[in-house]
Amino acid sequence: MSAAEGEAKKRAVRPRDSAALILIDGMGRKNPRILLGRRHAALKFMPGRFVFPGGRLEPGDRRMTIAGPLDARVEARLLKGRADPDPTFARALALAAIREMFEETGLVVGLRDYGGPVRPPAVWRPYAAHECLPDLQELHFIARAITPPFLPKRFDTRFFATDAKNVCARCDSVVHAEAELVELVWARLDEAGKLDLHGVTRTVLDELRARLDARMSPFLPTPFFRLSRGEWRRDEL
Repeated sequence: MSAAEGEAKKRAVRPRDSAALILIDGMGRKNPRILLGRRHAALKFMPGRFVFPGGRLEPGDRRMTIAGPLDARVEARLLKGRADPDPTFARALALAAIREMFEETGLVVGLRDYGGPVRPPAVWRPYAAHECLPDLQELHFIARAITPPFLPKRFDTRFFATDAKNVCARCDSVVHAEAELVELVWARLDEAGKLDLHGVTRTVLDELRARLDARMSPFLPTPFFRLSRGEWRRDEL
């Protein structure tokens, strides 16, 4: 390793665990719609770009009550390669995706059948006020991607997808000109690429398309994208 490479490695920001959720309207149809949000132009990370709603893992995500557990195959892929394969961590990632969807769009993904949680963690109280519980059984694990090194913000993001039919409530006025997401767009799958997307979002979009073509088969491996020695590599989980 050269001196320059060693110095660059020291400056690399450690990526934060995060999750994003893709809502699909018309799952099972040939050309469904997917939900994308445009980020505020003043934000430092992906300003003005269309993204899948998401954000970082919070401690309270480990303690939120659920209506149904993750598929065992999804859980195993989320934990693959970890020194401590704690199922609580896998569940927390899935919950973070649902919580971030609510915080950024006002859409509550879950079930009303059982009412809300009795003592939700503080970060989940706004969601819980809608008397819903998150159902992890309905989540598909589409891809994992780590933001390249040497950027001021880095995320190790797990991308999930679910049917828009699983939206059980909605909170209006979350998306507006001064919010993190200033606009929501339901784009047809074959037209979403025309939006202003980051390269990672485009890559996940391609993976989503392939998985939809395979009828969201739970037996397909999940791709893991990361930059290694200056080149993007694609592993499978």
